[in-house]
Amino acid sequence: MMHLGIDTSCYTTSIAVMNDQGQLIKDLRKVLRVKPGDRGLMQSEAVFQHVQNLPLLFNELAQAFDMDQLQSVCVSTKPRPIEKSYMPVFTVCHGFGQMIAQIKKISFFMTSHQEGHLMAGIWSAEGPCSNEFIAVHLSGGTSEVLKVIKGQDHFSIEILGATTDLHAGQFVDRIGVSLGLPFPAGAHLEKLAHTYRGEIPYLTTGVKGTEFSFSGPETGARKLLDQGFPPEAVARSVEHCIATTLEKVLRQVIQGTGLKEILMVGGVAANAYLRQRLIYRLEHPAVGAMLYFAPPRYATDNAVGTACLGLKKYQN
Repeated sequence: MMHLGIDTSCYTTSIAVMNDQGQLIKDLRKVLRVKPGDRGLMQSEAVFQHVQNLPLLFNELAQAFDMDQLQSVCVSTKPRPIEKSYMPVFTVCHGFGQMIAQIKKISFFMTSHQEGHLMAGIWSAEGPCSNEFIAVHLSGGTSEVLKVIKGQDHFSIEILGATTDLHAGQFVDRIGVSLGLPFPAGAHLEKLAHTYRGEIPYLTTGVKGTEFSFSGPETGARKLLDQGFPPEAVARSVEHCIATTLEKVLRQVIQGTGLKEILMVGGVAANAYLRQRLIYRLEHPAVGAMLYFAPPRYATDNAVGTACLGLKKYQN
């Protein structure tokens, strides 16, 4: 028996299939096209591209997989598991998934994009071990520090800290595009920053309690460019600023909750420098945190966590 997950996020069309044992059978994705120099897509354009992409991905799936084996379909219908959480892009996978379930006469389940990220992280990182833990969801559309309670087939989520303006991914993309990098800029900025060997230019972090801001650091990064700092130095300063911001917030959250297991998910969490810096600063004995990182492929937008949640909902 197989279980299908579908996710249509702001920048990636994704489908995945898992078997009853929780093994990943197929993981297919198509990143949405953004014109060079642009810093994102209108929701209407993203919806249009998802409608074009899903038939292509399902055609590829059908060539390698017997669709008669499907027993359930699970889709992301909204960004977060709260009332009035809505984005038009998720209506695409909702409609496609419902249609497949009705035609095949199989079970149909719904979840949220954020829960899919959390499940993909747990599945791929094999942790956290506790049912209650801290999670950091860091992407172009979300920058939140969460307290998560893991249920059998869902998550109870409380926001402990969040950005007051720009998301971390927006910060990366805006500076990346200014540096002439393609959008989305995350992987390209990381590659550029990796070539820098000098002292890291300092950017002020905007942390107040467990709230944080990236608009000030964005202005600071632009000033570094105006002052003639090389692009690779500015790229590394952006990475360092995000890592330092998270470190400050997580130290307060750990102290306030007593929870020390931390799961990192979202596209920005795929950054290697961010991972190394947080491990160095938070896993030493004085803090005692245990960090779990989804591998980069499962940190970025995907339908693997959605399929896994569908399997759990079917089993329950």
